[in-house]
Formats: sequence, structure tokens, C-alpha cells
Amino acid sequence: MAEFVGQRVIGIEIEASAAPGAEAARHLRWLAGELGDRFLTGVVLHTGPRIYELDERVLAVPIAALWG
Repeated sequence: MAEFVGQRVIGIEIEASAAPGAEAARHLRWLAGELGDRFLTGVVLHTGPRIYELDERVLAVPIAALWG
């Protein structure tokens, strides 16, 4: 979790999967519910090749994007 100015939060989760499904975002959905408007977005880092949406305000992003 990263907290920014105004106490806004980005949640980060790491999955050892090439294609995480909606279940991988369950903790980030819970965090979004707890924080409300303070929750900016959630990111599930994974081993696959593409970026896609898992849930409202939650993206699946290849971990390789950190280096690219």
C-alpha cells in the first residue's frame, strides 16, 4: 500500500500467476470498501504479458512493467 498527499491510497498485490482472475483482487476490493474515496486504484502484479481490468479501480499489470 502506498499513501499519498491527502491520504489517498494505491493498493498493490503480487500474484504468482500469468493470468490472475477477479478473485486475485478480493483484498483490494475490501480495501477500497474500507477507504472509500481515499482509495485511488489497486494493482495486481503478475507474471503474464498484458494489462487488463480485474474490477472497478483494480488493474492486473505484468510485473515486468516495473522495469520497462
